[in-house]
Amino acid sequence: LTASQLGFVLLAGSAGAVLALPSAGAVVARLGPARTVRFGAIAACSGIVVAGFGGGLVGNVALVAFGLFALGAGSGTWDVAMNVEGADVERSLGWTIMPRFHAAWSLGSVAGAGAGALAARLAVPLEIHLTVIAIAVLASVLVAVPYFTPVAPTADRRNAKRRSALAAWRERRTLLIGVMVLSAALVEGAANDWLALALVDGYGTSHSLAAVGFGVFVTAMMLARLVGTWLLDRFGRVVVLRTCIAFAIAGVAAFVLGDSLPVALLGTTLWGLGASLGFPVGMSAAADDERLAAQRVSVVASIGYVAFLAGPPLIGLLADSFGIRLALSVLLATMVLSLVVTGAARPLRPTAATRD
Repeated sequence: LTASQLGFVLLAGSAGAVLALPSAGAVVARLGPARTVRFGAIAACSGIVVAGFGGGLVGNVALVAFGLFALGAGSGTWDVAMNVEGADVERSLGWTIMPRFHAAWSLGSVAGAGAGALAARLAVPLEIHLTVIAIAVLASVLVAVPYFTPVAPTADRRNAKRRSALAAWRERRTLLIGVMVLSAALVEGAANDWLALALVDGYGTSHSLAAVGFGVFVTAMMLARLVGTWLLDRFGRVVVLRTCIAFAIAGVAAFVLGDSLPVALLGTTLWGLGASLGFPVGMSAAADDERLAAQRVSVVASIGYVAFLAGPPLIGLLADSFGIRLALSVLLATMVLSLVVTGAARPLRPTAATRD
């Protein structure tokens, strides 16, 4: 596949997520986070298996796209539910912990990158590799969800459920947080989809070394998310977010303009540090009011996932003309936009209705 063709195949997964996300808030409000995560994981893992057999044993691009669509729909719904659960836990504890939950996602990405590098080195068939991954993921989710916090509907929550989900789409703060998360998702998602390929295409590395390079990115992101909980409580959301954006701008610029692999890896590290907190902090900010957390997280996630929808084909089309490495410079413009809207992430001041 050419870079643009690969971009459109990756688009199938993003399309599944974007179509599922607008209704995810209503699903979480009705079923609760635990049941929603369980159903989402089953759909996502089924999609992984289908994509694996489509790309490996069968060699059918349409089957790969269908599997990625199921993966996107399942993981998108799952994403909203687990962020609502994470926000509930954060409120119960009374201190910032959401980035640590997202650090666990990064840890999974490190493990996935390592497994991918090993599978590539050993020439493990794709269908076997992804089926094993799907079984491991689903088993871990089914073990974990019974430990979610119990859902006890209060009068406030019941009243909030009756409120139309469309109302959250008219809230200026929610929309601005969504724009911030969109930028963060594009910066993070571009690395997920293209960083390893850019190391091969732009720096001439092997595929296994490129997978290790991606591991550097997600390791930096994971470490920043672990430290970020303390930084957010110490300095506040806006200061920390703007610092992260500055790191990301420097990292992407170094990766795109660098003239050697060490410079590229330094840029990758800064990129990972900078991409670390935008998404989890956006989820926490959207869920500041627990009564409307599911609806607002669904809106913010829907806006954010537009980056996963538009990012792969946009960068793929640019890469056909300029190469993957140079195409990634488009991220710099989105990060400048993110700087403008980060103020919306300030903690929501409690209103009388919230206190009541």
